[in-house]
Amino acid sequence: MAQWTSAVGTAQLARLITSQQERPPAPGARKAPAYRTLADGIRLLVLEGRVPVAARLPAERELAVALSLSRTTVAAAYEALRTEGFLESRRGAGSWTSVPAGNPLPARGLEPLPPESLGSMIDLGCAALPAPEPWLTKAVQGALEELPPYAHTHGDYPAGLPALRRMLADRYTERGIPTMPEQIMVTTGAMGAIDAICSLFAGRGERIAVESPSYANILQLMRAAGARLVPVAMGAGLSGWDMDVWRQVLRDSAPRLAYVVADFHNPTGALASEEQRRAMVEAARSAGTVLIADETMAELQLDPEPAMPRPVCSFDPAGSTVITVGSASKAFWAGMRIGWVRAAPDVIRSLVAARAYADLGTPVLEQLAVNWLMRTGGWAEAVGMRRAQARENRDALVAAVRRELPDWEFDVPGGGLTLWARAGGLSGSRLAEVGERVGVRVPS
Repeated sequence: MAQWTSAVGTAQLARLITSQQERPPAPGARKAPAYRTLADGIRLLVLEGRVPVAARLPAERELAVALSLSRTTVAAAYEALRTEGFLESRRGAGSWTSVPAGNPLPARGLEPLPPESLGSMIDLGCAALPAPEPWLTKAVQGALEELPPYAHTHGDYPAGLPALRRMLADRYTERGIPTMPEQIMVTTGAMGAIDAICSLFAGRGERIAVESPSYANILQLMRAAGARLVPVAMGAGLSGWDMDVWRQVLRDSAPRLAYVVADFHNPTGALASEEQRRAMVEAARSAGTVLIADETMAELQLDPEPAMPRPVCSFDPAGSTVITVGSASKAFWAGMRIGWVRAAPDVIRSLVAARAYADLGTPVLEQLAVNWLMRTGGWAEAVGMRRAQARENRDALVAAVRRELPDWEFDVPGGGLTLWARAGGLSGSRLAEVGERVGVRVPS
C-alpha cells in the first residue's frame, strides 16, 4: 500500500519551485548544479510545510516537462532527496515526501500562544481578536437568566437547542435562502462541524479537493482523518479561483468532498464572485462532489465596496450539493465555540446520528448566549465593533509593511482577518524563526 496521503500536482509544484527562483543569486555566488537546485527547492518546501509530508510528487517525466529540464536532472534531484531522507519511493506507487528520522515534522497547524506569553510576544499567527465587550458579558448574563428551564432536562441536544436552530434558519431565510430548522445542526465551532462532515462523507483514503493555500488547521484535521488532499492552486493576488482548473480537478480526481472559503479566503483574503460561486456549485454537482462552503469570515466585510455576493448555498438552496459551515468564533469571539451546519434535512439527520459516538452535543450555556445575541440585536452591534477593530488593525499593518518592507508584494483584502504577502523570495520558515527571537510570531 502506498504511504502517501495527499498529492501535489505537476503545475502546482512547478509554480512553487519557480517562485523560489525569482530572487536573483547574490553577486559572486557559485551556481549550483541544476539537480541540486531542484532538490534543495523541494526540500525547503517540505521543511516550510508548503508541500506536506507524505505528499505524492509528480512523475519525473511530467515535472521535467513542466520545468523545462531534462528527465535526468529531475531523476538526480529525486535520488538526492531519497538519499537525504526527504523522499520515499516504491515501484508502481510513485514517490512521496518524507522527513529524515529524528527531524521534527513541519508545523501544519496554527496553535495560539499560551496566555502567559501574550505580554512578551506580538502574535500575528492566530487570526483572532479579544471579545467585543460589553456584549460577551451581556450575552452570558442573558444566557444565565434563560438557563433554569434547561437545567431541568438532561442537557443533551445533539442537533442543537431548538431555539438556536430556528434562529439560524431564520437568518438564512432573511438572506434569501429559505431554510427550515431541520436543515441546521449546531456544533462545537466550525472545526467540529467540518470534522463531523468529513467523518460522514470521507473515510480514510477518500479524496478531498482543497484550495492551495488554505486554512492550515482544517488541512491538518483532514490529513489526520486519513483523507487524501487534492490541492488546487489559488490565483495570484485576490484573483482567487480558476474555474477551468477546478472543473478539471473535480472531473479527473472525482473527490468525495471539496472545501472552499469563498468569503474572504483564509489566508489570501480573496472574495469569490457570484459567477465563480455558481460555477463551483455546478462543477461539484456534475462531479458528484459534496461542496463544503466555509462562511466563517462572511460577516467580516471591512470595505463598503464591492457589494457582498450571494452565499454559495443560494445556488443550491435544497442543500443536496452544498453544505454550509458557519461560526461565532471569527465574527464574535474565538472563545465562543459555537458553529453550525446548514444542509439538506437527511444530511443533518445523518450528522446528528453519528454525533452519538463523538461529542453528543454543544454546551447549552454558549448556545443560549449566541441565541440571546441574535435575538436582541446584540450580534449586529458586536459584529460592527469587530469590523471596526479589524479594519483599524488591517490598515495599521498595511501601512507598516509598506513603510518597512517596500519589496514585499500584497493586495489589500476587503475583509477577513488575514494579509497574504510575497516576501521577496525570503523563506517563510526562516522569517518565522527570526520573528520568534525578536518577539513577533508569524506563521511560516
